[in-house]
This record gives sequence, structure tokens and C-alpha cells, in this order.
Amino acid sequence: MQKITVVVKPNSHRQKIEELEDGSLKVYLKSSPVDGKANKELIQVLADRYNVPKSHILIKLGLASRQKVVEIDL
Repeated sequence: MQKITVVVKPNSHRQKIEELEDGSLKVYLKSSPVDGKANKELIQVLADRYNVPKSHILIKLGLASRQKVVEIDL
């Protein structure tokens, strides 16, 4: 299991992931943070980046926040 701090920027023009110096990620998402759409998109983007199924990614902290702690089962 790997825990990663993620800062989410919803409503962006394009999807992208920036790795910050402290090892955390800044993830730009197209979805708006309504009805969990941004969280679903975040899980999909991280699953693609780490080449794991979506079921191996869990948002541990910050479901309603822009700063999240995500656990990835590699």
C-alpha cells in the first residue's frame, strides 16, 4: 500500500498530473466537484497512471476537500 497526498484542481480545461517536490501530486480534472464526479475522475486518472484497477485506489481522507490522501494498492 502506498499513501499519496493529492491536491485536486477541478474544472480544468484538460487533465494532467504534476508531481511536486515533496512527492505529492497536483491533479487537474475536467469534472466539477458535484455529486462525486471529480472523485470518480481522480480515481480513473490515478488508476491509469499507476496501471492498477480502479478498485485498488481508495480516497482515505478529504472526500469533500481539494486536498486528499489516496491509498493505492500496487
